[in-house]
Amino acid sequence: MNEIALITGASRPQGLGFAVARAFATRGHHVVLAGRDLGRTRALAAQLAGEGLPADAIRLDVTSSADIEACAGFLRTRFGRLDVLVNNASTMPDFTALSLLDADLAEVRAAYDVDVVGPLALVQACLPLLRAAPTARIVNVSSAAAGQLTAGTGGVRAPGHSLAKYALDALTTALAAELRESGIAVTGVDPGSVATHPERGDDADDRSPAEAALDVVQAATLSVGGPVLPA
Repeated sequence: MNEIALITGASRPQGLGFAVARAFATRGHHVVLAGRDLGRTRALAAQLAGEGLPADAIRLDVTSSADIEACAGFLRTRFGRLDVLVNNASTMPDFTALSLLDADLAEVRAAYDVDVVGPLALVQACLPLLRAAPTARIVNVSSAAAGQLTAGTGGVRAPGHSLAKYALDALTTALAAELRESGIAVTGVDPGSVATHPERGDDADDRSPAEAALDVVQAATLSVGGPVLPA
């Protein structure tokens, strides 16, 4: 059986999640695309399947306990294990905010729910499936935005998003330590600035999703005890 890879936040054709799913599928993984919009996620999985790449789609809002349990149940029934979990789902509700002092606390909480609590809940739900795989890997997609919290340069753009990614980095480090003896490797990846939102205005020097996806795939091949947050 092919290795099984679950990628969250994979319902946008121009998004990093779909590019990651394609990258894993072309390397022989059976990918499960997960996203809040099941119609769009199914269409992307069908696109991969039409190219001869093994793919499934499920609805998954990482802030929903019911969705997370249903996702774990689908994986358990269909495959009996999970080889790669990519926590890619993210949100930036405060994209235009420029200071912690002006942060909308509702937006901060929303970012934490998606970027921190969601990944932890999904890891907990999928842990038996990860343990059932010969060499399981967890990859958390971070962001350079987290570095604003320690740069000391003043002003934090997208404060809720930045705080949540900073907390995700801490979660990644803690999970790597707790799971080291289990043989499950946990790593985090900052894919850099990626051209995934043309409607919002991407920069000319942004990386393509396909290029950034290769960093995520590489992280999934790191050995246990390797770097937690590769450059």
